[in-house]
Amino acid sequence: MKIRVILLVLAVSSLILVSFMLPLALLLRSFAADNAVSTAQIRAQDMATLVATSNPAALGSTVEQVNAQNPGQSITIFLNDGQRLGVPAARSSGVELAARSGGSFTERVPGGVAIFAAVLGLPQGPIVIRTFVPDSQLTHGVTQSWLILGAVALGLLALAIIVTVQLTKSLVRPLGNVAMVAEQLAQGDLSARAPVDGPPEIRQVSNGLNRLAARIGELLTHERETLADLSHRLRTPLTALRIDAESLRGDEETMIRVIGDVDALTRTVNEIISEARRPTADSAGGSCDAAAVVRDRAAFWRALAQDQERWMTVEIPAHSLPVLVPAQDLAACVDILLENVFAHTPEGTAFSVRVSQRAGGGAWLVVSDSGPGFSHPDPARRGESSGGSTGLGLDIARRIAESSGGSLTLGRSPHGGGAVTIGLGPAASRAVRPRRHVRARRPLRSGKVALDAQITAELSEWAALADYDHDSYRNN
Repeated sequence: MKIRVILLVLAVSSLILVSFMLPLALLLRSFAADNAVSTAQIRAQDMATLVATSNPAALGSTVEQVNAQNPGQSITIFLNDGQRLGVPAARSSGVELAARSGGSFTERVPGGVAIFAAVLGLPQGPIVIRTFVPDSQLTHGVTQSWLILGAVALGLLALAIIVTVQLTKSLVRPLGNVAMVAEQLAQGDLSARAPVDGPPEIRQVSNGLNRLAARIGELLTHERETLADLSHRLRTPLTALRIDAESLRGDEETMIRVIGDVDALTRTVNEIISEARRPTADSAGGSCDAAAVVRDRAAFWRALAQDQERWMTVEIPAHSLPVLVPAQDLAACVDILLENVFAHTPEGTAFSVRVSQRAGGGAWLVVSDSGPGFSHPDPARRGESSGGSTGLGLDIARRIAESSGGSLTLGRSPHGGGAVTIGLGPAASRAVRPRRHVRARRPLRSGKVALDAQITAELSEWAALADYDHDSYRNN
C-alpha cells in the first residue's frame, strides 16, 4: 500500500510540475532571445546617431571598437557608395529592402538573427546598419536556467515523497496492527485486541474487529458450556446403570463386567466435559502417530466384531506415521467410520481397516466393507442421513481430514460395499503415541455389546464434534 500511494503521489506531482515547468522553460528561452535582440537594437540606434555626425574613417574606428567590446554580436554599416564598415558581410536583400523602405526590421538568417536599421536624410544617401545576433546569444543562460528548474522540480518531487512517506506511515502502521491482531485471532488468541488509533476509518475497523473478537469469545464460551452441560446430563443415566449393575449380585462376573463398562463410559463423559471446558489457546491442533492410534481403536472394536461374527482385516505398518491431527480427533474419526460399519451393515458383514503412507508424507486410512454400500447420494453432507443417524459422522471425519491438509473420498470396495478413504497431512514434528480413550474390554453378549458400542460411538461422535467445531470456529 505504501508503495502504491508513493507512486500515485509521484505521478500526480510529476504531471503538475510538467504542467508548470514546461511553459516556464519555454518562457525563459523566449525571454533570453528577446533580451538579446533588444540589446542589439539599442546598439544599432546608438550607431545611427554616430553615422550622422562622424566621417567614414571615424565611424569605422567606432564600429571596430564596439564589435571588439561585444564579441558575441557583430555590426556592419553599409554606405550608399558600396563601402562596408565593421565586420565584413554580403549586401543581402535585407540591406536593399531597408535602404528602400527606410525602416528597421528583424530577419532570421542562418546561424542567428539579423537586425536592419536604415538612416535617411544624409547627403551621401541612405545608410543601413546591420546587427547580427548569433544563436548562442539568443539562448545565452537558457541551459543553466533549465538545469535550475530541473533541480527545483526534483527537489519538489523529493519533498512530496518525504511528505507522502510520513503520511502513509500514519495509515499503514494502524492497518498493520489490525492485520497482526486479525492473524492472532485466526491462530486462536481471542484475547488479542487492535489498538484504536489512526484515521477515523481505521479506528472504525479496529473497533469492529475488537467487537467481533469479543463476540467470538462469548459464542465459543457459550458453546463449550452448553456442550459440557449436555455431557453432564449423561451422568444421571450412567449412575442409574451403575446402580442397576450393582444389583446383579447373583452373577458376580456379569456385574463386574457391566460396572467396568459403566466406569469406562463415565470416564469418557468426564473427558468430554474436560475437553469442552478446555481453554481455546490449549485446543490448538497437534500431531500423532496414525499407525498407533488406528491400531489402538481397531483393537477396541475387534471385540465387537468377534461378537457379531464379522471378519475384520487390519493392515497397519509397524513403523510410525506422523500426521497433523490430534490423537483424540483421529481416534474419534476412526470410531465414526467403524461405528458406521457396525450400524449400517448387517451382522456377519466383513470389513477391513488399512493404513499406509502417503507419497508426500502423512497417511492414508481406508475403511471398507462388503455390505450394501452407500444409499444416500451424498452421505458426507452435514445433517443428512438415510440410515436414521445424526448425519454428522462423515462430515466430522471430512473436516478432520481437511484440517490436516488432506481429504475424504467415498467409493465402493472391491466386494461391492462402501469404502471411505481419508488422506491425512504430514505432521510438522515427530508424533507422540496417544493415550487410550477407553480401556479395552472383553467380548460380551450380543445385545449388551451392541448397546454399549452404540453409546460409546455416540459419545465419541459428540467429542469429535466438540473438538473440531471449536477449532474450526476459532480458525475461521
